[in-house]
Formats: sequence, structure tokens, C-alpha cells
Amino acid sequence: MAFIDKHAVLERSPTLLLVSSLLVVTVGGIVEIAPLFWLENTIEEVEGVRPYSPLELKGRDIYIREGCYVCHSQMIRPMRDEVERYGHYSLAAESMYDHPFQWGSKRTGPDLARVGGRYSDAWHLDHLIDPQSVVPESIMPKYGFLLEAELDGDDIEALLSTHRLVGVPYTDEQIEVSYADMIAQADPDGDWDAVLERYPGAAVGNFDGQPALTEMDALIAYMQVLGTMVDFSTFTPDASR
Repeated sequence: MAFIDKHAVLERSPTLLLVSSLLVVTVGGIVEIAPLFWLENTIEEVEGVRPYSPLELKGRDIYIREGCYVCHSQMIRPMRDEVERYGHYSLAAESMYDHPFQWGSKRTGPDLARVGGRYSDAWHLDHLIDPQSVVPESIMPKYGFLLEAELDGDDIEALLSTHRLVGVPYTDEQIEVSYADMIAQADPDGDWDAVLERYPGAAVGNFDGQPALTEMDALIAYMQVLGTMVDFSTFTPDASR
């Protein structure tokens, strides 16, 4: 009873309650944040994870702009049903260059963390133009207008430079040739070898089948890289972490 009486004093004094709440939040924050300063890296580095190519990065911006993240997460949780359906559970390192990352548990459609390489460019093109033509029960809207939207690459150097400011390790060379790489990745006659040297494993080709470089090219290029950077047949977690 004595404890309850003392607690009542705290509840009846707004100032004391505020000070006590701030103290509790401060202690909790210190307990959670302070250990991070003694870690060399909060994310386990995984072989194969690289920054997005210029075309993939533009495609990612379109993915976010069109609200694809509202219905599709990019986070496979380590639960049996998710792993069996989508593949290996997601690693933090796979999103280390994502600003913002696309993790989340809300899904209206399937998780897309491992969608890269599962379907052909033609399938993605048909699906984006008319989702119901390939998935009859889909409630996804049509994105055929992306075929008519030519990709604006005037800001690509600035885009890569901005991402470098927040920690993405783009080199001076990658930024300098970013516009050429963006064009070449979707050009059947482009210098694919140079693109692949800078961005190993990137999908290359005329993604939408159109002569002009479109927003559809960029979005499909982005979709085709999701989940393909890490070779999970050889990946072993760092047991020391």
C-alpha cells in the first residue's frame, strides 16, 4: 500500500511525472545506443553486395515514386513459411546502400526481396503493363504509361554524388561515367563489359523492347537485381557477431 501511495504522488504532479519519464527514456536510450559505439560495424559485410548501377538507382526512385513499397515489402523474415515461399531470409547488408530501405511486414502482394532473375524481362513488362494478364486475381494497377515516359538522366551524376554523401561508396569514375553507364545498360549495342566491370551481376539488355530509354527500362532493371547480389549457396553467417 505504501508503494501505491508513493506512485500516486508521481501521477498527481505533472512536473515530476515529466522529469521521471524523461529520465526513464534517457536511461533506455543510453542502454540501446551506447553499445553501438563499441562495434566496428553494425552491419555484417557480405561478399557481393554493391551499390546500385545508375539505371538501377533511377529504377528504384521510380519504384518508390509509384508507391510500389505500399503493397510489396522487401524483407523475408526467418520463418519457415516465408523462407520456403520466397527464399533465404533477408540480410541487413543487402539494404546497406538503400536510402530509404524497403523493409516492412505489410504486404498486399508478394515480397520482392528475391524477385530478381525469377522472371524474364518480358514477364515483368507484361505484368507492369497489364498485371491481370499474367496474374488474373491481381489488384495491382497498370503501369503501362512508364513505356511512354523517357528516362531523364540529367541529374544522374548529382544523384550518385548525393548517395555518396550518405555513405554509398561510389567512386569518382563511377560518378563521372554514370550517364554513359545508364544508357549502356539498356542498349543492346552498349558497352556492357564496362557496366559489368563497375557493377558485377547487373542485368543488361533492352528491358522494354523500345528504342528509347524509358522509365520502364529503369524499373525492370531495378527489379531484376533484387536479391541477386549475394550467393546464398556459399553464404555462411559470421558466427562471431
